[in-house]
Amino acid sequence: MGALGINSILAVLMLFLGILSGVDSHRTLGSSKPLAHMNMKSRSLESRDSPVANVPKYLNREDAQRISFARWKLTRSLAAEPQTDNATVESQSQGRLFYVTNYGADPTGARDSTRAILAAINESFNVATSEETMAGVRNFGGVEIHLEGGNYLISKPLRLPGSGGANVLIHGGTLRASENFPTDRYLIELWSSNNAKVDTSLHGDELTAAMNNNAQNTASYEDITLRDLMLDANFRGGGILVINSLRINIDNCYVSHFMSSGIMVQGGHETYIRNSFLGQRITAGGSPDEKKFSGVGISLMGNDNAVTDVVIFSAAVGIEVSGQANIFTGVHCYNKATGFGGVGIKLQLGGLTQTRIIGCYMDYTAIVAEDPVQLDITNSFFLGDATIVLKSSQRKIISGVNIVDNMFSGSQKGVDIVQLVGRFESIDQTVVDRNNVRGMALKSTVARATVQGKGTKWVLDFNPVLLFPNLIQHVQYSFYTSDASFPRHALRNVSHNKVVIEADAQVSATVAVQVDQSATFVQGDGIYS
Repeated sequence: MGALGINSILAVLMLFLGILSGVDSHRTLGSSKPLAHMNMKSRSLESRDSPVANVPKYLNREDAQRISFARWKLTRSLAAEPQTDNATVESQSQGRLFYVTNYGADPTGARDSTRAILAAINESFNVATSEETMAGVRNFGGVEIHLEGGNYLISKPLRLPGSGGANVLIHGGTLRASENFPTDRYLIELWSSNNAKVDTSLHGDELTAAMNNNAQNTASYEDITLRDLMLDANFRGGGILVINSLRINIDNCYVSHFMSSGIMVQGGHETYIRNSFLGQRITAGGSPDEKKFSGVGISLMGNDNAVTDVVIFSAAVGIEVSGQANIFTGVHCYNKATGFGGVGIKLQLGGLTQTRIIGCYMDYTAIVAEDPVQLDITNSFFLGDATIVLKSSQRKIISGVNIVDNMFSGSQKGVDIVQLVGRFESIDQTVVDRNNVRGMALKSTVARATVQGKGTKWVLDFNPVLLFPNLIQHVQYSFYTSDASFPRHALRNVSHNKVVIEADAQVSATVAVQVDQSATFVQGDGIYS
C-alpha cells in the first residue's frame, strides 16, 4: 500500500471523526492544488512550531493529535499484519519489520524490557503464512525483530514461541540479564514443549543414547538467525540455548559473563556459529582470575554443527563436544590454560567421534579426545605447551585418528605433543606424522633413524619418538657396507619399540630404519600410557 493509499484512508478517517468541518472534502480528495497551496504557506511554520509531524496547519492542536494517533495506529497495524496481494514490495518489507521500541522496550537499559521484546517476537511469529520449510514448520518469510542498537535489560529468557517457525532474524542490539534472572536459563532460548533437555551430567554411551532419544522429536525451528548481538548473562545463566532445531545461524555475537554455557546446542542438525566471541570474564589474556574461570564457551550435544572463526577467551572449557560429525575451523581458544586445569576443545562421545579440527589455534589449551574414532586434527597451531590428549574411557579405543601437519611451540620442558591417558585395548589406523615441533617433545606413529658402526648387531631405540609403547607393526630397513664382504643380515626383533638388525659376520655398516605404528590393530591386555 503506497503513500496515496494511506492518505486516502486517513482522509476517510478524518471524515468519520468529524474533524474536517469547514474544509472542502471534494477539493481535498479530488484536487491537490488548494491543499498544496495551504501546505506551502504553512511548511516553515510547521517545521518550527508544530508538535505533531506531517499534519496540516489548518487543523487545530487537538485534531492534529487525533490524526497523528490514527496514523501511528494504522502504520503499526500495517507493519504487523500481512499485506494484500496488490501491496507494493516496499510495504511488504515494512510489514515484516518489528521494532522492539514500538512495543515499549527501553533501549537505555534502565527498565526491564522482557515483556516488550517478547511481545515483538510473539507478534512476528503470528504473521499469517501458508508456506512451510520442514513439514509443520511455518516459513515466516524473513521477518525481522530489530533491537535498534539498544541496550535492553531482561529478567526472563526470550524464548521463541513453542509453536515454532522458520526464516526469522533477531539482530542489532544488546541483551543484559537482570540481577534476578534465573541461573538455570539462557538469555535466548529455542525449544518447544515437545523437546526435552538432555541431562548434561551423562557421559559416554549413556549420553549418546539420551541424545539419540531426543533426536526422535520433530524439529520446531529452522533457519533462525541471531546476528549482531551482544549478550551479557551477568554471571547468572547462559547466553543462547538451541534444542532440536535445524539450520540455526549464530553470527557476529559477543557472549559474556555466562556461568553455564555461552552457547548450548542439544540435538538437531547444522547449527552454524560464526565470527563470534565468547568469554565468561572480559580479558585479553593473562587475567589474574584465570584459575577461577568456569563454565563452557560452546557446548555441542548434537550432530553436523560448524564453528568457524570464533574466539573463546575465558571459560573452563572452550568447546565441549558430545555429538558426531562436527567441524571446527579458525577457532582460537585461550579460555583457561591447561596448566590451570582448563581444556580448549573437549571431545567426549560414545561411538563415533567423526570430528574435524582444521586450522585452529590452541593457545595454552589442550585438545582432549576420549575414545576417539575418526578424528582429524590438521594445520593447527599449539602454543605454550598445548597438547593433544587421547584419553581412554568406556570403550578403550583409538581408531581412524589423523594428527598431521600441525605446529607445536613450547617452553623447553619436554612436554609431549601427543599424550596417552589410560589403557587402550584397540588401536587401529592412527597416523601422527609431519608435525613440526619447537620446545616440546615430538611424538609420532612414523619414525626414521640411522646408525653406523662395526659389529654384528645394530640396535635402534624408537621409544623417545613413537607414540604407542611396544607397538611397531611395520619395519623397512636398508643395510649398506663399503667392505668387500657380502654378509647376510636380517631383522631380528621389534619388541619394546627397539629394532634389532643382525649380520652373520662382523662388518662396518650403515643401517637405516623406518618404522610405522599407523596400520596396527591390537586386542588383549591393551596399551598403557
